[in-house]
Amino acid sequence: MEVIDLWNGRYACALQAALRQTNEGFAAHLGIASRTVATWHADPDIVPRTEMQQLLDDVYERATTTVRKRFVLLAPGRTSGTEASPGVVVPQPLRVALAVVVREREVLLVCRRDDDGSGITWQFPAGVIKPGVRPETATVRETLGETGVRCAVRRSLGTRLHPVTGVHCAYFLCDFLAGEAHNRDTDENVDVVWAATGSVTRFIPADRIFPPVLAALEEYG
Repeated sequence: MEVIDLWNGRYACALQAALRQTNEGFAAHLGIASRTVATWHADPDIVPRTEMQQLLDDVYERATTTVRKRFVLLAPGRTSGTEASPGVVVPQPLRVALAVVVREREVLLVCRRDDDGSGITWQFPAGVIKPGVRPETATVRETLGETGVRCAVRRSLGTRLHPVTGVHCAYFLCDFLAGEAHNRDTDENVDVVWAATGSVTRFIPADRIFPPVLAALEEYG
């Protein structure tokens, strides 16, 4: 198992993203105040005190194999100017591509279960942008892998840091090409559906949807 020699805010947030937890959920997992997690997002270079280092070690060591693999996959390599020792993982910022796939007046959604079983959430198909891979390529590939739907990127809707997870997200408006929507990733997802574009906020709270996404969906009624 990979070793983190010294946790800082950036690495802690990468672990949070690997666990797919909100700030509140990650704080509860660690048994700390949510404002501490918010501080890590605000200052990625901050180094937590010794007791917190041990808490993060414990959470990482108890994590499932899937979570640990995701942590390494999402944050490989080195930070700029930092030498890494053999076997030591130095995460890079996590980047995720999200596909807003439209078919007439419907949009594709997946229902994702948290790794710790704390709940399920609806969202757009999404996947990690691996080093050296174009975001558009990741968007199309991950959508097919999750849902069985083939799509083509029409245009970029922009990027942002997600308000809950702090992950860097790239959004793409996509056209449906072919395929029957079904859950192809039963380890992480619960369901896949086509939802009416006008009812998306029944699945995802409006304040968590990137405004350009809402604007794009309004074009489809």
